[in-house]
Amino acid sequence: MRYFDVKKENILLEVRNLSVAFDGYTVVEGLDLRLERGKTLGIVGESGSGKSVSSLALMGLLPKNTTVSGHAWLSDKSDELDKSDLLTLSEEQFRGIRGHRIAMIFQEPMTSLNPVQRCGEQVMEMMKAHQNTLNHNTQKQRVLELFREVLLPRPEKIFDSYPHEISGGQKQRVMIAMALANNPDLLIADEPTTALDVTVQKTIIELLRSLQQKHGISIIFITHDLGVISQIADNILVMYRGHMVEQGPAYDILHHPKEPYTQGLLACRPPLDNRPERLPTVEEFLNGANGVNRATGQHEAHSTPIAHSTHQPLFTVKDLTVEYTLKRSLFGRPLQTLKGVDGISFDIHEGETLGLVGESGCGKSTLGRALLRLIDHSAGSVSYRGRSLDTLSRREMRTLRPKLQIIFQDPYSSLNPRITIGDAIAEPLRVHRKNTSSNSSSSSITSITKDLMEQVGLLPDWYSRYPHELSGGQRQRVCIARALILQPELVVCDESVSALDVSVQAQVLNLLNDLKRQYHYTYLFITHDLSVVKFLSDRIMVMQKGQIVESGAPDALFSSPQTPYTQTLIDAIPRIS
Repeated sequence: MRYFDVKKENILLEVRNLSVAFDGYTVVEGLDLRLERGKTLGIVGESGSGKSVSSLALMGLLPKNTTVSGHAWLSDKSDELDKSDLLTLSEEQFRGIRGHRIAMIFQEPMTSLNPVQRCGEQVMEMMKAHQNTLNHNTQKQRVLELFREVLLPRPEKIFDSYPHEISGGQKQRVMIAMALANNPDLLIADEPTTALDVTVQKTIIELLRSLQQKHGISIIFITHDLGVISQIADNILVMYRGHMVEQGPAYDILHHPKEPYTQGLLACRPPLDNRPERLPTVEEFLNGANGVNRATGQHEAHSTPIAHSTHQPLFTVKDLTVEYTLKRSLFGRPLQTLKGVDGISFDIHEGETLGLVGESGCGKSTLGRALLRLIDHSAGSVSYRGRSLDTLSRREMRTLRPKLQIIFQDPYSSLNPRITIGDAIAEPLRVHRKNTSSNSSSSSITSITKDLMEQVGLLPDWYSRYPHELSGGQRQRVCIARALILQPELVVCDESVSALDVSVQAQVLNLLNDLKRQYHYTYLFITHDLSVVKFLSDRIMVMQKGQIVESGAPDALFSSPQTPYTQTLIDAIPRIS
Protein backbone atom coordinates (compact mmCIF):
# COMPACT_ATOMS: atom_id res chain seq x y z
CA MET A 1 0.00 0.00 0.00
CA ARG A 2 1.47 3.38 -0.98
CA TYR A 3 0.52 6.29 1.27
CA PHE A 4 0.78 9.91 0.27
CA ASP A 5 3.72 11.52 2.10
CA VAL A 6 3.07 11.90 5.83
CA LYS A 7 5.74 12.37 8.47
CA LYS A 8 5.42 9.80 11.24
CA GLU A 9 5.35 12.39 14.00
CA ASN A 10 2.39 14.13 12.31
CA ILE A 11 0.16 11.03 12.22
CA LEU A 12 -2.90 11.17 14.47
CA LEU A 13 -4.64 8.03 13.19
CA GLU A 14 -3.30 5.04 11.31
CA VAL A 15 -5.53 2.23 10.03
CA ARG A 16 -4.16 -0.94 8.46
CA ASN A 17 -6.05 -3.70 6.68
CA LEU A 18 -9.45 -2.85 8.17
CA SER A 19 -12.12 -5.38 7.20
CA VAL A 20 -15.75 -5.50 8.32
CA ALA A 21 -18.26 -8.30 7.75
CA PHE A 22 -21.93 -8.66 8.73
CA ASP A 23 -22.95 -12.29 9.33
CA GLY A 24 -20.11 -13.43 7.10
CA TYR A 25 -20.80 -10.90 4.30
CA THR A 26 -17.79 -8.61 3.81
CA VAL A 27 -18.66 -4.93 3.37
CA VAL A 28 -15.20 -3.39 3.89
CA GLU A 29 -12.00 -5.18 2.94
CA GLY A 30 -8.33 -4.30 3.43
CA LEU A 31 -8.73 -0.57 4.06
CA ASP A 32 -5.56 1.40 4.87
CA LEU A 33 -5.44 5.08 5.73
CA ARG A 34 -3.43 7.69 7.58
CA LEU A 35 -4.68 10.99 9.00
CA GLU A 36 -2.42 13.91 9.85
CA ARG A 37 -2.82 16.18 12.84
CA GLY A 38 -4.86 19.28 12.03
CA LYS A 39 -5.75 18.00 8.54
CA THR A 40 -8.93 16.77 6.87
CA LEU A 41 -9.20 13.42 5.12
CA GLY A 42 -12.19 13.22 2.78
CA ILE A 43 -13.66 9.74 2.26
CA VAL A 44 -15.86 9.72 -0.81
CA GLY A 45 -17.96 7.08 -2.56
CA GLU A 46 -21.50 5.97 -3.29
CA SER A 47 -23.95 4.64 -0.71
CA GLY A 48 -22.94 1.12 0.26
CA SER A 49 -19.25 1.67 -0.45
CA GLY A 50 -18.31 1.21 3.20
CA LYS A 51 -17.59 4.82 4.19
CA SER A 52 -19.84 5.04 7.23
CA VAL A 53 -19.24 1.43 8.29
CA SER A 54 -15.48 2.10 8.44
CA SER A 55 -15.97 5.14 10.68
CA LEU A 56 -18.41 3.28 12.94
CA ALA A 57 -15.81 0.53 13.34
CA LEU A 58 -13.30 3.12 14.57
CA MET A 59 -15.91 4.36 17.06
CA GLY A 60 -16.85 0.86 18.27
CA LEU A 61 -20.48 1.45 17.27
CA LEU A 62 -21.13 -1.57 15.04
CA PRO A 63 -23.71 -4.20 16.09
CA LYS A 64 -22.73 -7.46 17.78
CA ASN A 65 -23.18 -9.58 14.64
CA THR A 66 -20.24 -7.73 13.05
CA THR A 67 -16.78 -9.18 12.52
CA VAL A 68 -14.04 -6.52 12.52
CA SER A 69 -10.38 -7.27 11.76
CA GLY A 70 -7.26 -5.21 11.13
CA HIS A 71 -5.57 -2.56 13.24
CA ALA A 72 -6.16 1.10 14.13
CA TRP A 73 -3.94 3.26 16.32
CA LEU A 74 -4.65 6.75 17.66
CA SER A 75 -1.64 8.82 18.71
CA ASP A 76 -1.54 10.13 22.26
CA LYS A 77 -0.79 13.65 23.46
CA SER A 78 2.97 13.01 23.19
CA ASP A 79 2.62 12.41 19.44
CA GLU A 80 3.29 8.69 19.83
CA LEU A 81 0.86 6.14 18.40
CA ASP A 82 -0.99 4.56 21.32
CA LYS A 83 -0.13 0.89 21.68
CA SER A 84 -3.82 0.12 22.24
CA ASP A 85 -5.48 -1.09 19.06
CA LEU A 86 -8.87 0.68 18.69
CA LEU A 87 -10.33 -2.39 17.02
CA THR A 88 -9.63 -4.60 20.06
CA LEU A 89 -10.99 -2.31 22.81
CA SER A 90 -13.85 -3.40 25.02
CA GLU A 91 -17.08 -1.41 25.23
CA GLU A 92 -16.01 0.01 28.58
CA GLN A 93 -12.68 1.17 27.12
CA PHE A 94 -14.46 2.74 24.15
CA ARG A 95 -16.64 4.79 26.49
CA GLY A 96 -13.53 6.61 27.64
CA ILE A 97 -12.60 7.46 24.03
CA ARG A 98 -15.94 8.18 22.35
CA GLY A 99 -16.91 11.81 22.70
CA HIS A 100 -13.58 12.56 24.39
CA ARG A 101 -10.79 11.72 21.94
CA ILE A 102 -12.97 10.79 18.94
CA ALA A 103 -16.32 12.49 18.30
CA MET A 104 -18.80 12.04 15.49
CA ILE A 105 -21.33 14.22 13.66
CA PHE A 106 -24.02 11.99 12.20
CA GLN A 107 -25.77 12.55 8.87
CA GLU A 108 -29.30 13.23 10.09
CA PRO A 109 -29.44 15.56 13.12
CA MET A 110 -33.18 15.10 13.60
CA THR A 111 -32.77 11.37 14.33
CA SER A 112 -29.48 11.87 16.18
CA LEU A 113 -30.94 14.35 18.68
CA ASN A 114 -33.36 13.25 21.40
CA PRO A 115 -36.75 14.80 20.45
CA VAL A 116 -37.96 14.99 24.06
CA GLN A 117 -34.83 16.59 25.54
CA ARG A 118 -33.81 20.23 25.22
CA CYS A 119 -30.80 20.95 23.01
CA GLY A 120 -28.67 22.45 25.78
CA GLU A 121 -29.30 19.50 28.08
CA GLN A 122 -28.15 17.07 25.41
CA VAL A 123 -24.81 18.84 25.01
CA MET A 124 -24.41 19.03 28.81
CA GLU A 125 -25.05 15.29 28.98
CA MET A 126 -22.05 14.71 26.71
CA MET A 127 -19.88 16.87 28.97
CA LYS A 128 -21.02 15.08 32.14
CA ALA A 129 -19.84 11.76 30.72
CA HIS A 130 -16.21 12.96 30.57
CA GLN A 131 -16.04 16.10 32.73
CA ASN A 132 -18.16 15.22 35.76
CA THR A 133 -16.10 17.52 38.03
CA LEU A 134 -17.74 20.60 36.51
CA ASN A 135 -20.79 21.98 38.28
CA HIS A 136 -24.10 22.66 36.53
CA ASN A 137 -23.57 26.41 36.02
CA THR A 138 -20.07 25.92 34.63
CA GLN A 139 -21.34 23.29 32.20
CA LYS A 140 -24.20 25.55 31.07
CA GLN A 141 -21.84 28.45 30.45
CA ARG A 142 -19.55 26.14 28.46
CA VAL A 143 -22.51 24.98 26.33
CA LEU A 144 -23.57 28.59 25.64
CA GLU A 145 -19.95 29.32 24.72
CA LEU A 146 -19.99 26.42 22.27
CA PHE A 147 -23.31 27.58 20.79
CA ARG A 148 -21.77 31.02 20.15
CA GLU A 149 -18.68 29.38 18.67
CA VAL A 150 -20.76 27.42 16.15
CA LEU A 151 -22.61 30.66 15.29
CA LEU A 152 -26.04 29.69 16.60
CA PRO A 153 -28.36 32.70 16.88
CA ARG A 154 -29.87 33.38 20.32
CA PRO A 155 -27.83 30.71 22.20
CA GLU A 156 -29.88 31.11 25.38
CA LYS A 157 -33.12 30.52 23.45
CA ILE A 158 -31.76 27.46 21.60
CA PHE A 159 -30.37 26.06 24.87
CA ASP A 160 -33.98 25.70 26.07
CA SER A 161 -35.42 24.68 22.68
CA TYR A 162 -36.40 21.19 21.58
CA PRO A 163 -34.94 19.89 18.26
CA HIS A 164 -38.24 20.30 16.38
CA GLU A 165 -38.28 24.02 17.25
CA ILE A 166 -35.10 24.85 15.30
CA SER A 167 -34.12 24.57 11.63
CA GLY A 168 -32.10 21.77 10.03
CA GLY A 169 -28.97 23.90 9.82
CA GLN A 170 -29.33 24.87 13.48
CA LYS A 171 -29.76 21.22 14.49
CA GLN A 172 -26.54 20.39 12.66
CA ARG A 173 -24.74 23.18 14.56
CA VAL A 174 -26.03 21.73 17.85
CA MET A 175 -24.55 18.38 16.78
CA ILE A 176 -21.22 20.07 16.03
CA ALA A 177 -21.26 21.79 19.43
CA MET A 178 -21.97 18.42 21.06
CA ALA A 179 -19.06 16.83 19.19
CA LEU A 180 -16.70 19.62 20.33
CA ALA A 181 -17.87 19.61 23.96
CA ASN A 182 -14.88 17.57 25.20
CA ASN A 183 -12.20 18.98 22.87
CA PRO A 184 -11.66 15.80 20.80
CA ASP A 185 -8.52 15.11 18.77
CA LEU A 186 -10.48 13.54 15.91
CA LEU A 187 -13.85 14.62 14.50
CA ILE A 188 -15.68 12.25 12.13
CA ALA A 189 -18.31 14.07 10.05
CA ASP A 190 -20.58 11.51 8.35
CA GLU A 191 -22.43 13.17 5.46
CA PRO A 192 -23.12 16.28 7.60
CA THR A 193 -24.37 18.41 4.68
CA THR A 194 -26.11 15.91 2.38
CA ALA A 195 -29.74 17.03 2.76
CA LEU A 196 -29.02 20.69 3.55
CA ASP A 197 -29.55 23.71 1.32
CA VAL A 198 -26.46 24.85 -0.59
CA THR A 199 -26.29 28.03 1.50
CA VAL A 200 -26.50 26.14 4.80
CA GLN A 201 -24.08 23.55 3.44
CA LYS A 202 -21.57 26.27 2.67
CA THR A 203 -21.80 27.81 6.14
CA ILE A 204 -21.40 24.39 7.83
CA ILE A 205 -18.25 23.67 5.81
CA GLU A 206 -16.83 27.12 6.57
CA LEU A 207 -17.67 26.59 10.24
CA LEU A 208 -15.85 23.24 10.36
CA ARG A 209 -12.79 24.76 8.70
CA SER A 210 -12.65 27.68 11.14
CA LEU A 211 -13.09 25.38 14.15
CA GLN A 212 -10.34 23.14 12.83
CA GLN A 213 -7.95 26.06 12.53
CA LYS A 214 -8.86 27.32 16.00
CA HIS A 215 -8.60 24.00 17.86
CA GLY A 216 -6.18 22.06 15.65
CA ILE A 217 -8.50 19.05 15.39
CA SER A 218 -8.24 16.43 12.65
CA ILE A 219 -11.35 15.66 10.58
CA ILE A 220 -12.56 12.66 8.61
CA PHE A 221 -15.24 14.08 6.30
CA ILE A 222 -17.48 11.46 4.67
CA THR A 223 -19.58 12.30 1.62
CA HIS A 224 -20.60 11.10 -1.83
CA ASP A 225 -20.08 14.51 -3.45
CA LEU A 226 -16.62 15.40 -4.73
CA GLY A 227 -17.75 19.00 -5.15
CA VAL A 228 -18.37 19.25 -1.39
CA ILE A 229 -15.18 17.41 -0.49
CA SER A 230 -13.12 19.85 -2.58
CA GLN A 231 -14.15 22.66 -0.23
CA ILE A 232 -12.69 21.10 2.91
CA ALA A 233 -10.36 18.12 2.34
CA ASP A 234 -6.55 18.15 2.29
CA ASN A 235 -6.39 14.51 1.19
CA ILE A 236 -9.03 12.27 -0.39
CA LEU A 237 -9.70 8.53 -0.20
CA VAL A 238 -12.15 7.08 -2.75
CA MET A 239 -14.08 3.91 -1.86
CA TYR A 240 -16.11 1.56 -4.04
CA ARG A 241 -17.89 -1.58 -2.82
CA GLY A 242 -15.83 -1.83 0.35
CA HIS A 243 -12.44 -1.29 -1.28
CA MET A 244 -10.13 1.68 -1.50
CA VAL A 245 -9.96 2.75 -5.17
CA GLU A 246 -7.39 5.52 -4.85
CA GLN A 247 -6.16 8.09 -2.37
CA GLY A 248 -3.86 11.09 -2.40
CA PRO A 249 -3.73 14.90 -2.09
CA ALA A 250 -7.08 16.51 -2.87
CA TYR A 251 -5.81 18.47 -5.88
CA ASP A 252 -4.38 15.34 -7.53
CA ILE A 253 -7.56 13.30 -7.02
CA LEU A 254 -9.87 16.09 -8.21
CA HIS A 255 -7.86 17.25 -11.21
CA HIS A 256 -5.90 14.13 -12.21
CA PRO A 257 -7.95 11.08 -11.17
CA LYS A 258 -6.36 7.82 -12.26
CA GLU A 259 -9.21 5.38 -11.74
CA PRO A 260 -12.34 5.20 -13.96
CA TYR A 261 -14.60 5.15 -10.89
CA THR A 262 -13.22 8.45 -9.60
CA GLN A 263 -13.44 9.93 -13.10
CA GLY A 264 -17.10 8.85 -13.26
CA LEU A 265 -17.94 10.44 -9.89
CA LEU A 266 -16.44 13.72 -11.07
CA ALA A 267 -18.11 13.66 -14.48
CA CYS A 268 -21.66 12.78 -13.39
CA ARG A 269 -22.09 16.02 -11.42
CA PRO A 270 -24.30 18.45 -13.41
CA PRO A 271 -21.93 21.07 -14.86
CA LEU A 272 -22.45 24.80 -14.42
CA ASP A 273 -20.64 25.98 -17.55
CA ASN A 274 -22.80 24.11 -20.07
CA ARG A 275 -26.05 22.16 -20.40
CA PRO A 276 -25.46 18.71 -21.90
CA GLU A 277 -28.22 16.59 -23.33
CA ARG A 278 -27.30 13.73 -20.98
CA LEU A 279 -25.14 13.29 -17.92
CA PRO A 280 -22.50 10.57 -17.99
CA THR A 281 -22.86 7.78 -15.43
CA VAL A 282 -20.32 5.91 -13.33
CA GLU A 283 -21.25 2.68 -15.11
CA GLU A 284 -20.14 4.15 -18.45
CA PHE A 285 -16.70 4.86 -17.01
CA LEU A 286 -16.40 1.47 -15.36
CA ASN A 287 -17.34 -0.14 -18.68
CA GLY A 288 -14.66 1.83 -20.50
CA ALA A 289 -17.07 4.20 -22.27
CA ASN A 290 -15.71 7.34 -20.62
CA GLY A 291 -15.53 9.19 -23.91
CA VAL A 292 -19.26 8.90 -24.49
CA ASN A 293 -21.82 11.41 -23.26
CA ARG A 294 -19.28 13.40 -21.30
CA ALA A 295 -20.82 16.36 -19.51
CA THR A 296 -17.73 18.38 -20.32
CA GLY A 297 -16.31 19.14 -23.76
CA GLN A 298 -18.46 18.40 -26.80
CA HIS A 299 -22.15 18.07 -26.08
CA GLU A 300 -25.52 18.43 -27.66
CA ALA A 301 -27.53 21.43 -26.52
CA HIS A 302 -30.91 21.09 -24.84
CA SER A 303 -33.97 21.17 -26.98
CA THR A 304 -35.42 24.48 -28.06
CA PRO A 305 -37.43 26.17 -25.28
CA ILE A 306 -41.20 25.87 -25.40
CA ALA A 307 -42.88 28.58 -27.48
CA HIS A 308 -45.11 29.81 -24.68
CA SER A 309 -46.88 32.47 -26.70
CA THR A 310 -48.48 29.93 -29.04
CA HIS A 311 -49.75 27.52 -26.38
CA GLN A 312 -52.49 27.80 -23.82
CA PRO A 313 -50.92 27.20 -20.39
CA LEU A 314 -51.45 23.75 -18.92
CA PHE A 315 -51.70 25.36 -15.47
CA THR A 316 -52.46 28.96 -14.53
CA VAL A 317 -51.84 30.12 -10.98
CA LYS A 318 -53.04 33.56 -9.86
CA ASP A 319 -52.33 35.24 -6.52
CA LEU A 320 -52.07 31.88 -4.75
CA THR A 321 -51.79 32.12 -0.96
CA VAL A 322 -51.47 29.29 1.55
CA GLU A 323 -51.63 30.06 5.26
CA TYR A 324 -50.76 27.85 8.22
CA THR A 325 -52.37 28.42 11.60
CA LEU A 326 -49.68 28.57 14.29
CA LYS A 327 -51.91 29.38 17.26
CA ARG A 328 -55.63 29.14 17.96
CA SER A 329 -57.88 30.52 20.66
CA LEU A 330 -59.79 28.36 23.10
CA PHE A 331 -62.69 28.35 20.63
CA GLY A 332 -60.53 27.43 17.61
CA ARG A 333 -60.25 30.91 16.11
CA PRO A 334 -56.83 31.50 14.44
CA LEU A 335 -54.71 33.90 16.51
CA GLN A 336 -51.42 33.57 14.65
CA THR A 337 -50.84 32.50 11.03
CA LEU A 338 -47.87 32.02 8.73
CA LYS A 339 -48.00 32.48 4.95
CA GLY A 340 -46.24 29.50 3.40
CA VAL A 341 -47.11 30.81 -0.08
CA ASP A 342 -47.75 34.52 -0.45
CA GLY A 343 -49.63 35.75 -3.54
CA ILE A 344 -47.81 33.80 -6.28
CA SER A 345 -48.78 33.94 -9.96
CA PHE A 346 -47.28 31.92 -12.84
CA ASP A 347 -48.08 29.61 -15.76
CA ILE A 348 -46.87 26.09 -16.57
CA HIS A 349 -46.82 25.26 -20.26
CA GLU A 350 -47.37 21.84 -21.76
CA GLY A 351 -44.18 19.87 -22.39
CA GLU A 352 -41.87 22.11 -20.35
CA THR A 353 -39.86 21.52 -17.22
CA LEU A 354 -40.38 24.39 -14.81
CA GLY A 355 -37.74 24.45 -12.08
CA LEU A 356 -38.67 25.79 -8.65
CA VAL A 357 -35.65 26.50 -6.47
CA GLY A 358 -35.10 27.99 -3.02
CA GLU A 359 -33.98 27.20 0.50
CA SER A 360 -35.83 24.88 2.87
CA GLY A 361 -38.87 26.58 4.38
CA CYS A 362 -39.39 29.00 1.49
CA GLY A 363 -42.68 27.31 0.48
CA LYS A 364 -41.63 25.17 -2.52
CA SER A 365 -43.27 21.92 -1.40
CA THR A 366 -46.31 23.79 -0.10
CA LEU A 367 -46.76 25.35 -3.54
CA GLY A 368 -46.43 21.98 -5.29
CA ARG A 369 -49.01 20.37 -3.04
CA ALA A 370 -51.41 23.32 -3.34
CA LEU A 371 -51.13 23.07 -7.12
CA LEU A 372 -52.43 19.48 -6.95
CA ARG A 373 -55.00 20.38 -4.26
CA LEU A 374 -53.33 18.05 -1.78
CA ILE A 375 -53.57 20.99 0.63
CA ASP A 376 -56.06 23.86 0.55
CA HIS A 377 -55.14 27.42 -0.32
CA SER A 378 -56.65 30.41 1.46
CA ALA A 379 -56.69 32.82 -1.50
CA GLY A 380 -56.05 32.95 -5.23
CA SER A 381 -56.90 30.44 -7.94
CA VAL A 382 -55.47 27.40 -9.77
CA SER A 383 -56.70 26.50 -13.26
CA TYR A 384 -55.96 23.38 -15.31
CA ARG A 385 -56.48 23.80 -19.08
CA GLY A 386 -58.63 26.82 -18.34
CA ARG A 387 -60.79 24.91 -15.82
CA SER A 388 -60.73 26.17 -12.24
CA LEU A 389 -59.76 23.47 -9.73
CA ASP A 390 -61.02 25.51 -6.78
CA THR A 391 -64.69 24.68 -7.34
CA LEU A 392 -64.28 20.96 -8.06
CA SER A 393 -65.74 18.46 -5.60
CA ARG A 394 -63.67 15.60 -4.20
CA ARG A 395 -65.33 13.23 -6.66
CA GLU A 396 -64.50 15.53 -9.59
CA MET A 397 -60.90 15.89 -8.40
CA ARG A 398 -60.64 12.10 -8.16
CA THR A 399 -61.41 11.78 -11.88
CA LEU A 400 -58.68 14.35 -12.56
CA ARG A 401 -56.01 12.73 -10.34
CA PRO A 402 -54.62 10.39 -13.04
CA LYS A 403 -53.47 13.44 -14.98
CA LEU A 404 -51.72 15.06 -11.99
CA GLN A 405 -49.07 13.05 -10.16
CA ILE A 406 -46.26 13.67 -7.65
CA ILE A 407 -42.88 12.05 -6.94
CA PHE A 408 -41.99 12.56 -3.29
CA GLN A 409 -38.54 13.33 -1.94
CA ASP A 410 -37.93 10.25 0.18
CA PRO A 411 -38.35 6.87 -1.58
CA TYR A 412 -37.92 5.10 1.77
CA SER A 413 -40.97 6.60 3.48
CA SER A 414 -43.18 6.97 0.39
CA LEU A 415 -43.23 3.22 -0.32
CA ASN A 416 -45.17 0.76 1.83
CA PRO A 417 -42.59 -1.74 3.15
CA ARG A 418 -45.24 -4.50 3.22
CA ILE A 419 -46.18 -4.19 -0.46
CA THR A 420 -44.03 -5.54 -3.29
CA ILE A 421 -42.70 -2.96 -5.73
CA GLY A 422 -44.79 -4.45 -8.53
CA ASP A 423 -47.99 -4.01 -6.54
CA ALA A 424 -46.92 -0.50 -5.46
CA ILE A 425 -46.46 0.54 -9.11
CA ALA A 426 -49.70 -1.14 -10.23
CA GLU A 427 -51.84 0.24 -7.40
CA PRO A 428 -52.80 3.55 -9.15
CA LEU A 429 -53.74 1.54 -12.23
CA ARG A 430 -56.03 -0.69 -10.22
CA VAL A 431 -57.59 2.27 -8.40
CA HIS A 432 -58.29 4.31 -11.53
CA ARG A 433 -58.69 1.43 -14.01
CA LYS A 434 -56.68 3.36 -16.57
CA ASN A 435 -56.22 1.61 -19.95
CA THR A 436 -58.06 -1.46 -18.65
CA SER A 437 -61.71 -2.46 -18.58
CA SER A 438 -63.46 -2.92 -15.25
CA ASN A 439 -63.38 -6.67 -15.83
CA SER A 440 -59.73 -6.81 -16.86
CA SER A 441 -57.63 -9.52 -15.34
CA SER A 442 -54.74 -8.91 -13.00
CA SER A 443 -52.43 -10.47 -15.61
CA SER A 444 -52.96 -7.52 -17.99
CA ILE A 445 -52.17 -5.04 -15.22
CA THR A 446 -49.07 -7.05 -14.34
CA SER A 447 -47.96 -6.96 -17.97
CA ILE A 448 -48.41 -3.17 -18.18
CA THR A 449 -46.50 -2.76 -14.91
CA LYS A 450 -43.57 -4.92 -16.01
CA ASP A 451 -43.31 -3.03 -19.31
CA LEU A 452 -43.07 0.26 -17.41
CA MET A 453 -40.52 -1.21 -14.99
CA GLU A 454 -38.30 -1.95 -17.97
CA GLN A 455 -38.68 1.61 -19.25
CA VAL A 456 -37.49 3.11 -15.95
CA GLY A 457 -34.54 0.73 -15.68
CA LEU A 458 -35.99 -1.87 -13.30
CA LEU A 459 -35.84 -5.58 -14.10
CA PRO A 460 -39.33 -7.09 -14.55
CA ASP A 461 -38.13 -10.05 -12.44
CA TRP A 462 -38.07 -7.66 -9.46
CA TYR A 463 -41.87 -7.39 -9.50
CA SER A 464 -42.16 -9.49 -6.33
CA ARG A 465 -39.32 -7.80 -4.44
CA TYR A 466 -39.96 -5.58 -1.43
CA PRO A 467 -38.59 -2.02 -1.07
CA HIS A 468 -35.89 -3.02 1.45
CA GLU A 469 -34.35 -5.30 -1.20
CA LEU A 470 -33.60 -2.33 -3.49
CA SER A 471 -31.07 0.48 -3.34
CA GLY A 472 -32.08 4.13 -2.88
CA GLY A 473 -31.81 4.85 -6.59
CA GLN A 474 -33.86 1.79 -7.49
CA ARG A 475 -36.56 2.79 -5.00
CA GLN A 476 -36.73 6.22 -6.54
CA ARG A 477 -37.25 4.55 -9.94
CA VAL A 478 -40.17 2.65 -8.38
CA CYS A 479 -41.67 5.97 -7.24
CA ILE A 480 -41.19 7.41 -10.73
CA ALA A 481 -42.86 4.39 -12.33
CA ARG A 482 -45.76 4.61 -9.85
CA ALA A 483 -46.31 8.27 -10.77
CA LEU A 484 -46.08 7.63 -14.53
CA ILE A 485 -48.14 4.46 -14.89
CA LEU A 486 -51.30 6.55 -15.37
CA GLN A 487 -49.60 8.59 -18.15
CA PRO A 488 -50.15 11.93 -16.39
CA GLU A 489 -49.89 15.33 -18.02
CA LEU A 490 -48.17 17.03 -15.05
CA VAL A 491 -45.65 15.46 -12.67
CA VAL A 492 -44.54 17.38 -9.59
CA CYS A 493 -41.02 16.20 -8.64
CA ASP A 494 -40.61 17.30 -5.02
CA GLU A 495 -36.88 17.15 -4.17
CA SER A 496 -36.88 13.75 -5.86
CA VAL A 497 -33.07 13.53 -6.29
CA SER A 498 -31.79 15.60 -3.34
CA ALA A 499 -30.88 12.65 -1.10
CA LEU A 500 -29.39 10.46 -3.86
CA ASP A 501 -25.73 9.83 -4.63
CA VAL A 502 -24.44 11.98 -7.49
CA SER A 503 -24.06 8.84 -9.61
CA VAL A 504 -27.65 7.69 -8.98
CA GLN A 505 -28.83 11.28 -9.35
CA ALA A 506 -27.36 11.38 -12.86
CA GLN A 507 -29.23 8.20 -13.80
CA VAL A 508 -32.56 9.55 -12.47
CA LEU A 509 -32.14 12.95 -14.18
CA ASN A 510 -31.37 11.24 -17.50
CA LEU A 511 -34.41 9.01 -17.01
CA LEU A 512 -36.71 12.00 -16.38
CA ASN A 513 -35.43 13.70 -19.53
CA ASP A 514 -35.83 10.53 -21.61
CA LEU A 515 -39.41 10.02 -20.43
CA LYS A 516 -40.23 13.68 -21.07
CA ARG A 517 -39.02 13.43 -24.67
CA GLN A 518 -40.82 10.13 -25.24
CA TYR A 519 -44.18 10.97 -23.65
CA HIS A 520 -44.18 14.78 -23.69
CA TYR A 521 -44.56 15.02 -19.91
CA THR A 522 -44.70 18.35 -18.10
CA TYR A 523 -42.64 18.66 -14.91
CA LEU A 524 -42.66 21.02 -11.98
CA PHE A 525 -39.21 20.21 -10.60
CA ILE A 526 -38.75 21.35 -7.00
CA THR A 527 -35.23 21.43 -5.57
CA HIS A 528 -32.70 23.47 -3.59
CA ASP A 529 -29.84 22.45 -5.91
CA LEU A 530 -29.26 25.02 -8.65
CA SER A 531 -26.83 22.87 -10.62
CA VAL A 532 -29.49 20.15 -10.96
CA VAL A 533 -32.27 22.58 -11.83
CA LYS A 534 -30.12 24.26 -14.49
CA PHE A 535 -29.45 20.93 -16.20
CA LEU A 536 -33.07 19.79 -16.24
CA SER A 537 -35.21 22.92 -16.61
CA ASP A 538 -36.49 24.96 -19.53
CA ARG A 539 -37.39 27.78 -17.12
CA ILE A 540 -36.53 28.49 -13.47
CA MET A 541 -38.42 30.28 -10.71
CA VAL A 542 -36.53 31.34 -7.56
CA MET A 543 -38.60 31.33 -4.38
CA GLN A 544 -37.86 33.14 -1.11
CA LYS A 545 -40.10 33.43 1.96
CA GLY A 546 -43.23 32.36 0.11
CA GLN A 547 -42.74 34.62 -2.92
CA ILE A 548 -41.24 34.31 -6.40
CA VAL A 549 -38.34 36.76 -6.44
CA GLU A 550 -37.00 35.97 -9.91
CA SER A 551 -37.71 33.80 -12.94
CA GLY A 552 -36.23 33.22 -16.36
CA ALA A 553 -34.31 30.92 -18.69
CA PRO A 554 -31.56 28.91 -16.92
CA ASP A 555 -28.59 30.37 -18.82
CA ALA A 556 -29.80 33.96 -18.42
CA LEU A 557 -30.61 33.50 -14.74
CA PHE A 558 -27.18 32.03 -13.99
CA SER A 559 -25.21 34.55 -16.04
CA SER A 560 -27.12 37.64 -14.88
CA PRO A 561 -29.06 37.06 -11.63
CA GLN A 562 -31.29 40.02 -10.85
CA THR A 563 -31.57 39.63 -7.08
CA PRO A 564 -28.94 39.28 -4.33
CA TYR A 565 -30.74 36.16 -3.07
CA THR A 566 -30.32 34.35 -6.40
CA GLN A 567 -26.68 35.41 -6.51
CA THR A 568 -26.20 34.01 -2.99
CA LEU A 569 -27.67 30.66 -4.05
CA ILE A 570 -25.41 30.51 -7.11
CA ASP A 571 -22.31 31.47 -5.12
CA ALA A 572 -23.03 28.71 -2.59
CA ILE A 573 -22.91 25.90 -5.18
CA PRO A 574 -19.84 23.74 -4.36
CA ARG A 575 -17.30 23.95 -7.16
CA ILE A 576 -14.12 21.96 -7.71
CA SER A 577 -11.26 24.45 -7.71
